[in-house]
Amino acid sequence: MAHIHLGEGSFPLWALVLWTLVGVGLIGVVTYRVRKGGIKTHQIALAGIGAAASFAIFQLNLPVWGGIHMNLTGLVGILAGPALGALIALVVNIFSAALGHGAVGLLGANTLVNATEAVVAYYIFKTLMRMDWDIFPASASAATIGLSAGAVLMGAIIVISGVNGSALPRADLTIAVAGLVGLNLGVAVIEGILTGFVVQFLASVRPDLVGLGDRQQGEEDLSGVTA
Repeated sequence: MAHIHLGEGSFPLWALVLWTLVGVGLIGVVTYRVRKGGIKTHQIALAGIGAAASFAIFQLNLPVWGGIHMNLTGLVGILAGPALGALIALVVNIFSAALGHGAVGLLGANTLVNATEAVVAYYIFKTLMRMDWDIFPASASAATIGLSAGAVLMGAIIVISGVNGSALPRADLTIAVAGLVGLNLGVAVIEGILTGFVVQFLASVRPDLVGLGDRQQGEEDLSGVTA
């Protein structure tokens, strides 16, 4: 998953204000949707489990290029939905920043990146399932695409903002960030495959958790009519 592992003061003030406002705006929209639409009981349980699992695996750091993590953001989005997925991204980033994984001032930017991963993964998954994809390729592809979108957004945020104290010209910074994005894209594939196995297992024991309960019921009714 993508995450901006820079310390306090790395971004210029205007960039901190910009990404914080965008992040607050996103969370505001998400909170409004949750309050308006309500939350089902099983979604609350999934949100809690998803946040705990995401935060736990996020602490496993590969010391490559500032740190590479997995955090199951795509899985969280697929299971909890886009709104709760974005809120989970905020919670995980708050706790992570408290432990020194990225500056507190970058909460807005990092929440925006990780919420994008969850939202994109959810809608891609739903689209592929409507196209009658099997559960494993649909979930693995959705998570990979969502995480890739987050990686690209992370790179764009860094390049647009610039890094205080960096002697690299903007063109060289872009090249360096492109390498970081590429590394994250590779991790996205691995995490996407892992997500596919998890969702496939859940679908076999609790299809309702991945939104397949109604679909299977419809298939059973159709088979009964045919018979």
